[in-house]
Amino acid sequence: MPNIRSFENHHPDISGTAFVDDSAVVTGNVILGEDSSVWPCCSVRGDIHSITIGKRTNIQDGSILHVTHDSEYAPGGFKLTVGDDVTVGHNVVLHACTVEDLCLIGMGSVVLDGAVIQSGAMVGAGSLVPPNKVLEGGYMWLGSPVKRVRELSEKEKSFLHYSAQQYVKLKNRHIG
Repeated sequence: MPNIRSFENHHPDISGTAFVDDSAVVTGNVILGEDSSVWPCCSVRGDIHSITIGKRTNIQDGSILHVTHDSEYAPGGFKLTVGDDVTVGHNVVLHACTVEDLCLIGMGSVVLDGAVIQSGAMVGAGSLVPPNKVLEGGYMWLGSPVKRVRELSEKEKSFLHYSAQQYVKLKNRHIG
């Protein structure tokens, strides 16, 4: 059974069609949408602010999702929002940022507080997205710190949808 934990007055709200691997930990103020998946060794920790993960989104092995609390250094804090049809690669850190619909965040990338990844963006493996950086959709972003590299090809754009759909099929096989 997955490790689903309440924290204070918050209990994760996980869709009946979502999949959370037994070795993943989901804590507190977290919403996990329909047909989404959280894979082995992930930590999704909504203890000091909220985390919302949309429909058909996959959070792959070893990823860490967290938030920032309200303080004089971050008035209001920062929640984490991940949209629909998003692929979050292995060992990604999403910290208190926004990832809009139909994005791909490459393996080992780090996205920091207040950053916004706009719909249809692809972040290459190992990239660092600095705080408050806005990445325009329809482009490949790469590097540390991340820079816009080029416009996505039509094949890459269609892959964004394909990747999300393949993970829905895979989670269904795991649910069996």
